[in-house]
Formats: sequence, C-alpha cells, structure tokens
Amino acid sequence: MSIEWVNRAIDDLRAWGRAREVEVDADEVRLLCDYASDYLNVNELGDFTPETFDELLLSIYPRKVIAPPESAPETVAAARTFVDYLSEAGRVSQGTVTRMRERLDDIAVRMPEALADPANFGMAKSLFSSIGPESLEQSIAIPSGELPDLGEAPCDCPGCTPLPAVRLAAPDDLRAALKSVPMLAEQPLPGEEDPLAAWAARVAHVIEEDTGGTITGSAELDEGLYDLFDMLYRLQVRVPVTVIAEYLGEIAGDGEIDLVDVLGRLEWCGMIRVTGDTAELTPPAVWALREHYLSLGVDAPQAPDLAEGDARGLIEGLLEGVPTELAEDDISRWLAGRGPGEAAAELLAAASGAPAVARGIAITIVDRLGAEAEPEVRAYLEDDELRPHAIHWLAARRLPAPPLTQDELLWVSVDMLALAMPAAEEDPEIFAENMAASGPTAHMIEEMWRVDHPDVVEVLELLGRSITDGTVAKAARKAAFKARSRAIR
Repeated sequence: MSIEWVNRAIDDLRAWGRAREVEVDADEVRLLCDYASDYLNVNELGDFTPETFDELLLSIYPRKVIAPPESAPETVAAARTFVDYLSEAGRVSQGTVTRMRERLDDIAVRMPEALADPANFGMAKSLFSSIGPESLEQSIAIPSGELPDLGEAPCDCPGCTPLPAVRLAAPDDLRAALKSVPMLAEQPLPGEEDPLAAWAARVAHVIEEDTGGTITGSAELDEGLYDLFDMLYRLQVRVPVTVIAEYLGEIAGDGEIDLVDVLGRLEWCGMIRVTGDTAELTPPAVWALREHYLSLGVDAPQAPDLAEGDARGLIEGLLEGVPTELAEDDISRWLAGRGPGEAAAELLAAASGAPAVARGIAITIVDRLGAEAEPEVRAYLEDDELRPHAIHWLAARRLPAPPLTQDELLWVSVDMLALAMPAAEEDPEIFAENMAASGPTAHMIEEMWRVDHPDVVEVLELLGRSITDGTVAKAARKAAFKARSRAIR
C-alpha cells in the first residue's frame, strides 16, 4: 500500500474537520483508505468512485474486519464524512459526489447483513475472531521489539549495542528526496560534489559539531541530537511525539520546549517526518546516519530487500522483525513480481511443515490472492496442516470446497490461537477481552486436548490463564493437563 498518500489524506482530513468543527473518525477513514490502496488500486483521493465504496463496505470490510453488524452505521457515517471532505476539497467532481452519497444510502441498508454473513468472512476472520481485530488486520505477527526508553541514551560501545540492519532507499530516490528538503533550498549542497556525499557531511556536522542552537533553537537540544537520532535509527518505527518531547525535556532540564517549533525545525533540516502524532527519520536521514556510523568504524548492517527473495526468505525476514509499513511494502512488491498462482504455490510450499507463526504469515499473504490461485491452493487439500486453511480460502471465494470435519475445525482453531500467542503474551488484557467477547466454547476447549498439534499444550495453558469465565478457564486447564499427559505417553 502507498503509505504516503494515505498519511497525507488523513492529515488533511483532520485539518478539514478541525476548521469546520466536524467530528472526523480518522481511524475508520484510514482503514478504508488502506484497503482501497491495498486491494482496489486506489493511489490518490481522486481515484475514489462510488463503486469503490461498494467494494470496500460490502465485500472487503466484511471479509477483513471483525465488527458486529450494529457497527455498520458508524462505518457508513465515517464514509459520508469522508465524501463531504472529498467534495469540499474538490478531489472528485460534484456528479461523482452525488453518486457516492446515493451509493452510501444503499450500502447503509445492506452492510449490516454483509457483516453478519459468515460466507463473507475472510480466512483468518472466519477461523477465529477471538484473536482480535488488530491481529487479524495486521495479519502478521511481526516481532518489532518494545519501544526503548528515549530518556536513556545507549551505551557508546558498539559491541554492547549493535546497530540493527536498516533498509535503505535507492540512491536515485534519495537524491530526488533531497530536492524537497527545505534547508537545502536555502543552504544548497556544494555543486561540485555528489549530493549524497555532501548530504552525509552536512548531517555529520549537525550531530557532531557545536551548532549552538541553530538546528533546534536551543544549544542544549542541539547537543542531544546525536542520541535522539541514534534512538530513532535503532527503532525504525514511528515514535509518538510525546515520547520525543519527554526525551527532549530531559535534555533541556528546567528550560521550556516549544515542541511544535523544534519538530518543525528538524523537518526543515530533512531529518524527521512528522505525521499526525508520530515522527520518524526520513530515508535520507537514515542513509546519512549509516554513512556516519560506517565512517566511525561501527558495524551498520543493511537489511536485504525481502521482495527480491523467495517465499521462505520473505517469511523468515518478516519473522526477524520488520516495521509494519516496510512489511506491507515488501509483501506488495513480492506479490507484484509473480502471478497469483505462482505466489500461492511458493508461499504454501514454504508454509508446509513450518511453525504456526510462519505458517500464519504465509496463509495470511495467500489470503490476499484472488480466485486465479485456485488450482495451487486446491492442491494443498492433500496437506494435513494446510488443508483446513485451503478449505476456508476456497469457501471464502465461493469456490467448491469440502466441508471441515470436526477434527479439522479443532486443529485449525488451535493453529490460529498458536499464531496469536505472541500478541497475547504482549498484551494479555486485550486478548482476555477478545476471548470474553468471542472465544471458543467450553465444549470446544474440552475437546482440544485431542488435537495433534505441537502447540496444543501452550495454547490451552494460555486459554486457562486468559479466559475470565471461571468454568471455561477450568475446562482449558483440565484440557491442558490431558494434552500434556497425552504427549508424555
């Protein structure tokens, strides 16, 4: 998905809402834009059509999002506000706006039924809604690490704090990005040098030399930029601006900080990009920082491009920990490099015999493919572990498929819960809430101990700890004991 246009659209939408005192459900609209980008080739706001909303709200949304039928009015209301914004901003013609509003009137009547119909559910959603909306929407349990405390600078010893591998933009893309850096428009790089080399020297000066407050407006804050950028380099994800504010507050001591001004100055320098309530290093900043580390003799590895490898390399790379946006881009480009059938065959071959999390990643990517991949998916009906997933894939596309047996249903339930375990351990309260809302019945849990799945004991123990209903939790603990005893025999 093209993250940039979506981010810009949401920022503009929020500003539009504030200016008119209109309540905007930005999260809901972002989800619709993300799906439009992922599945409907929408690359800018002007690409939205009345038919886009049909596909989004009656097909894709019911298939991907865990939401009760009664939530449909909220989603349609968010879409109506979005259309109002498209209209006033002149992103689509008034005739198109009129047809969009008419289409949303019809969708408002039909969407509750679409959300309630199991035939519309995508594979992951229909298998186990108790994993939670974020797990199913993100689809990939990518370990990205916890957010470090920005108030504590890392040890200066490279051996103690090795740098993570980073993904670098292509040189031509970096040179193009430098042309839009405001600072360089006012203070051009030396014309006789390679722009990237000159840019690296400029960044090294910013973080190493005494700039006396010319960067942030505060000499104290300028002195702390190295540690700030180093932390952002290590994180490789967007960081809440409130966290950056806390970090800068530690440096400033009793001095007051105009956070908006400081962030604006760092954006002006081309070092960070602020989107909504978060900030991250720009691609040119990442490149220049890595060049600086290398000049100091520090090992600064470069991450491989997962889109250029095979399915196993893609899955293993995602498992090693990739920021969400990079993961989405990797997956999209990997899929773009092969036809649906070829992609399905590669992914399912890599998933066969793999651990649950790796299998879950592969299955979820396959779930993005259309019916053109039917022959390749159907071939895995002969694979015991992948058969339940293949059945659901076929059924979700209304293609001929055998029914799931009770044993297969139990197995795939355990498999999906095994996929959810990392997220459940990280946030047990959210998992417990999801289980209370739509977890498996006590009867199903009582039978899970019979499932021949390598993670069945851990899954049942997780259920025993997480389920708030005492009777059901007791059933899970008893089933875990039986599964453990069965494994010992």
